[in-house]
Amino acid sequence: MTAPAPGTDGPSTRPRTAEHYSVAPPPAAPEGYVAPGMPGAPVAGFEPTEPPLRPVPRRRTALAVALALLAMLIGGLAYGSAPLRAADSLGWLAIAPAGLVALPLGRLGGKSRSLPPLGALLAAGALLLGQLIEHLRRLRAEGPAPHGLLHDIVTAWRADLRPLDAAFYTIALIGGFLLTRRTATRS
Repeated sequence: MTAPAPGTDGPSTRPRTAEHYSVAPPPAAPEGYVAPGMPGAPVAGFEPTEPPLRPVPRRRTALAVALALLAMLIGGLAYGSAPLRAADSLGWLAIAPAGLVALPLGRLGGKSRSLPPLGALLAAGALLLGQLIEHLRRLRAEGPAPHGLLHDIVTAWRADLRPLDAAFYTIALIGGFLLTRRTATRS
């Protein structure tokens, strides 16, 4: 024989036992309360191991590219304006224009996938611009150009290319790529 449900024929005289619900009963504790020792309960003296969230730095890609172009021009001018007697040993400084280009790209541009290849191309462009300025200075020292000035500069540059120049351009390309990637700010 079973006891009647409460409220149908009056309260039951039997002691209360486990009650089964198809839906969870309303909580007897205030909202958000977790009993001590239960999962999710706060621990006294506990400090979180994760640092607080930092604000995400703004990416200024357009400004980074503009400053990198300016750095390419400055690096090319500095590279081409070196004393002419030091021109043979100057090629190893191809990493300097790469560093000048990579700094604004990495710091202002953030961790964009398109910026390291751009840094490599701009570093090689700074090296090319420096070599062209060096040949311009040599041609100006020799006298007036019989053909067009740009034609004579490019012709002199092509005639002066050595196999070692390929190593310098490789240094500029790899240095521009890696330095841009390594100077990128974390986001």
